[in-house]
Amino acid sequence: MASGDVLVLIDEVGRVVEWGRTAEELFGWSAEEAVGQSVTALMREVAADGEWRGERLSKGPAVLVKPVLRGTSVVWQVLAAGDTMSGRDVAILKAMFTQSPVGLHVLDDQLRVVRMSTATRGLRDTPVGHLLGKHFTEACELEDPGEEAAVARRVLESGEPVVNRLVRGLEAPDQHKRRLHSISYFRLEGSHGHVLGLVAFTVDVTEREYAQDRLALLDMVRTRVGHRLNVMDVCWELVDAVVPAFAGIADVEVVEDVVRGEDPPLVPVHRDVPLRRAAFQGRVPAHPVGDVRPVPTGTPFSRVLSDLRPRLVSIEQDSSWLAADPARADAIRRSGAHSLIVAPLALHGQALGVVSFYRHQQEDPFEWDDVAVASAVCAHAALCIDNARQYMRQWIIASTVQRRLLPQQPATQTTVEISPLHLPGPEGGGAWFDAIALPGARTALIVGDVAGRGIPAAIMMGLLRTAIHTLAALDLQPDELLARLSDTTARFAAARAALPPMDPLNREPLTAGCAIAIYDPVDLTCTIARAGLPEPVAVFPDGTSAGLPVPPGPPLAGRDTAPFPATTVDLPEGSILAMGTAALADELLAPSGPVRPLLDGAGTGPLPNLRDDIARTLTSGHRTGETLMLLARTKALPTDRVLTRSLPANPEAAPIARTAARRQLEAWGMDEETTFTTELIVSELVGNAVRYGAPPLQLRLILERMLTCEVSDTAPSAPHVKHARTIDETGRGLFIIASLADQWGTRYQTQGKTVWAEQPTEASTLST
Repeated sequence: MASGDVLVLIDEVGRVVEWGRTAEELFGWSAEEAVGQSVTALMREVAADGEWRGERLSKGPAVLVKPVLRGTSVVWQVLAAGDTMSGRDVAILKAMFTQSPVGLHVLDDQLRVVRMSTATRGLRDTPVGHLLGKHFTEACELEDPGEEAAVARRVLESGEPVVNRLVRGLEAPDQHKRRLHSISYFRLEGSHGHVLGLVAFTVDVTEREYAQDRLALLDMVRTRVGHRLNVMDVCWELVDAVVPAFAGIADVEVVEDVVRGEDPPLVPVHRDVPLRRAAFQGRVPAHPVGDVRPVPTGTPFSRVLSDLRPRLVSIEQDSSWLAADPARADAIRRSGAHSLIVAPLALHGQALGVVSFYRHQQEDPFEWDDVAVASAVCAHAALCIDNARQYMRQWIIASTVQRRLLPQQPATQTTVEISPLHLPGPEGGGAWFDAIALPGARTALIVGDVAGRGIPAAIMMGLLRTAIHTLAALDLQPDELLARLSDTTARFAAARAALPPMDPLNREPLTAGCAIAIYDPVDLTCTIARAGLPEPVAVFPDGTSAGLPVPPGPPLAGRDTAPFPATTVDLPEGSILAMGTAALADELLAPSGPVRPLLDGAGTGPLPNLRDDIARTLTSGHRTGETLMLLARTKALPTDRVLTRSLPANPEAAPIARTAARRQLEAWGMDEETTFTTELIVSELVGNAVRYGAPPLQLRLILERMLTCEVSDTAPSAPHVKHARTIDETGRGLFIIASLADQWGTRYQTQGKTVWAEQPTEASTLST
């Protein structure tokens, strides 16, 4: 006899409703005789009958009796068991259905509850008797019964079990949060492989899942918050990490002094201390992000700032603290928020701000365990905000130092129009530019960059800028300027290396780059040398652009002792010279750079417009470093402002030069005193050239912002001021020049030198 064969089916009142063939063979009654009879009466007859019935029963199979739903009634099946269950098996089944914390539900092929364990009392603490015969999803009251029924039917059809499926239950009126259950489904099959139903195991994993969610949230906050060194950016990282993982709405308010990089206040925070709304995520905020205002007294926010203790607040319509902040109260009502945690942003007993976490609408309200999570989140955020605050303080100081050391108002040059572009980096830097007026209406255009960040880079930039101003007064060529500037930088690097080992600058190498271009508006030439910076670009009046072939030189104070070769190029009037730091090498100055088209065709357009277009393009992308560029449009000095005269190399040169100078000064409308002084300076310069120089000699007068007298010869010797004795007849020429001129000096060319002297002049003296 096969295991699982149905012998008898008995209804609720104990009458036989079905009598199988096996029962006929076992008991000797036909189905017609047994159906409708009371099973109790039949068994009594069996006991009273003859020996042959008792013998057959003693040799018969063991049977199993189990309840089965038929319609809305429970009937009892008497089945033949292949093997008799041992006492241990019965004890195991009894323990599983009465004591196991794992919910055990036996379902028929219609997913109705046939039997279930009593220890768990169902998913919703409902008595077991009330759940028998109900559909599984109805008995369990799941959040999405349709989806769960579909999963169970798939298992019933395919036989493929589903293990540890996380299911959310409906929220009960007496519970503060929805329960979470892990459900596993296995199909039940008879001895012949026919489907009997399902077994569903359920485990309440609410606390486990919530604990894992809290740990995952803290891990995510530690991973995602603190990557940036800006207070406002850190606050945005915080709200992005906690919404919606922890709260539906998050609001971060930071003390205004902290945003500015200053020290946070001590607790309790005064009620007049303003806080800035630094970040918000969720519904429309009560006040816009960036709004600065004190926190109203009598609210959970002010109380948190007074003692740095977090608050768990249940938001009710009649909460008294809402009246103290009507705008916030209105935003809370519109958002449907019902639960609030206010946690401090604090470090070392100092208040940096507060964070408000809201849950609204259908979200579960906060519990006290969530307060601990919010406190841990804010503790990490406070550390990151304080790091950003300290960095911002250093950045503000460094940026201020750099800004003060850069030219506040670039000097206006009549022969060069300049337009600088400076885009500070997030960590500060040491880039600078200069436009220095030189004798002979020339202008030195300079771009430099000190590697590094913060205050040390800004200070070193100021030192190098001061050094180059001092060296420019010597009227050196660009290559000589760079060589001496490199020597100066090397001295600074040696001084840095000699600092104590604990000084951070001791381990930071000093490297810098610089490019110098000297423009001559008389000859319309530009002499350029560069050290560690990219090749400059010229935009010609017809709109075409080209990189200027300036050989690269080594960085300043570098190990490479190679010279800094200079190149002289012709620049027609109206040309634009573009010089920049290394950050622009690939984007703007390279021929294939993405920003290079802005230079092409910009020959005659306004220089500020070109600068602004380049700035917009550069700032639209993601930039991480400092960028500096100098645009300069060249102008020619009018020919009527220049006198050039060749001189003989004999004593007749001085009177010829004086006569030519007087005529030109009269044409320029100079007063008699200036004319007399200039004649004397010209006479002494020419006399020295005749006596100590070598032919050919040349006189040049240039009238621009200063009146410049230049005498050139081909001798390499340098003139020196002598202090003649009373009885000496010579040796007073340069002494006289130094006394009369505003400044004087010597400029060396490839062949020979030029000795010059400058005098101030008023614009009103120029002839119209």
